[in-house]
Order: sequence, then C-alpha cells, then structure tokens
Amino acid sequence: MMMQDILLPVLYLPNASYFKTIKDAEGDLLLERFENYPKQTFRTRTQISTANGVLELFVPIQHGRKERVAMKDVRINYDHPWQRLHWLSLQTAYRSSAYFEYYEDDLLPFYEKKYEFLMDFHVDQLTLLLKLLKLKKEIKFTDSYQEVESAEHDFRKIIHPKKPSLITDQKPYYQLFEDKNGFIPNLSVIDLLFSQGPQAKNYL
Repeated sequence: MMMQDILLPVLYLPNASYFKTIKDAEGDLLLERFENYPKQTFRTRTQISTANGVLELFVPIQHGRKERVAMKDVRINYDHPWQRLHWLSLQTAYRSSAYFEYYEDDLLPFYEKKYEFLMDFHVDQLTLLLKLLKLKKEIKFTDSYQEVESAEHDFRKIIHPKKPSLITDQKPYYQLFEDKNGFIPNLSVIDLLFSQGPQAKNYL
C-alpha cells in the first residue's frame, strides 16, 4: 500500500504544529504551488516570543494589478529593510537562548540574500528546518490546484492564525520569557529549536 503524501501550504518559519504534522505523516510533503495567494495567513507571517509577548514578523509582498496571484508567482517586496529588522528581532528575542549561536549561521543567509519569489524563500527555509529537525522527508510540488475529496491529508487551510493549533494540550518546554509571559504554545518552530536544540525532534 502506497503511503499518502500530505498536502501543505508553504509558510514563513512555520509553527510547531506544522512540523508535528510532518513528523506524524507516513508519506512525504506535497507543497501547494498553485493556490491563489490567501491574505492574512501564515504564508507571510510567523510568531516568535519576546520579552513583551508574541511578536508577529511579516514578509512584505508586491501587490500587482491582478486580484488573484498563484502562490508560486508571489514576489517579495524590498522597499523597506524587513530582512534587517527581522534578523534584529530574532537576535533580540533569542540571543540568550541555549542554542541560538548553534543555529545562527544557518539562518542568517535568509536575511542577507534577496529572493525574488516568496515560494523559493520559504522552500529553502523549510529544507533547512527539516534538516535541523532531522526529519527525513522528500519535498514534492503540486502541478495544478486541485480540490481534495478526502481532507485527511490536506492541511492547506487548517494551519491558520484564526484556527486552533493542531497540537492539543501542548507540553511546555523552557521559554526564555516564561516567567513573565507564561508558556506560549505553537510559536514558530525556531522558538523550539533555539530552546531545545537537537532534542527538538523528540519534543515533536
């Protein structure tokens, strides 16, 4: 029996539930390239923990005249120095964490190199994060947009800022600002990596 791949959206520094879904999947990853870019989702935002609570980081995109743009055609906007600001935010939030220095050199190139397309930026980041989390999954891509009859393997609309986390009763791990903010579940997986390092996979 063939193991079914899971259909996933392409997100910015995806959260813990995204990678828990990947870890639990029997098959590989099928990334959606042809969906119309949906606004107000994790496709352009991620959430990290800071001394002042949750901070959302947004990747700005170019808005053309066309109402609908396929995800694979969305271009990044560099009118503002968002890369420098995101990297500063990550350093400020995590430089005191146990494993920030351990992963810093892996992540820095994403805040120096200018990618034209959002999809390429996300896929390269995802490839790195899978490697850091020691999740051996092949990345494949859709060749058209299809509605899926069985929603069991389709996560395109489920991992969303307005929907509950796919991890129910998330077990706390140590977070830098926990004494001030309490444990904040389902942040970007880098929060877990900077805290737990090589043990992050076991946590998932």
